[in-house]
Amino acid sequence: MAKKEITILRKQIERLNIKDFDLEAWKKFTIVMLARIFGDTSEKIRQIESIKYDYSSWALRDTSGSSAYLDSCKKLGRKILEASIEELEAFGLPDKSGEDDAFFQIILDALQNELKGSQFRELKNVILKTVKEEDIINKVREILNDYDTGVPVDILTSILTDTIFKHELSR
Repeated sequence: MAKKEITILRKQIERLNIKDFDLEAWKKFTIVMLARIFGDTSEKIRQIESIKYDYSSWALRDTSGSSAYLDSCKKLGRKILEASIEELEAFGLPDKSGEDDAFFQIILDALQNELKGSQFRELKNVILKTVKEEDIINKVREILNDYDTGVPVDILTSILTDTIFKHELSR
């Protein structure tokens, strides 16, 4: 059973009622917890990220409405966490074995997006058909050095700026 996870989510619900409530800080902590429990690609994370407090000048002038608007943000956050708790109670912790596939896909997408088709095929063939690990390393290094100097940087940039990768870094 997911007792620890449920306890953590209930504490996050309680934090919605503190006097000096900070929506952005609450969201960041909640996102980290949801990513750890349900995985970085969970829809719950996207839902929490989409909770926005309206800082427009009109909302700030209307003192009666600004409190109600924050309350609606809190209510939405509460509902998302309550649904998450119900899911954990009903089904237990999710199987996150597919997360490795997501990371592999990030790297594969970066290579396919930043390399020409022939470059990608060449790199793939070297990796798959070279037997000795030392030979693979040397050949891949040689191939990457032969490309325009910006290509390896673009590949790495694509990987490091991916949403899933960023969530993993925040753990």
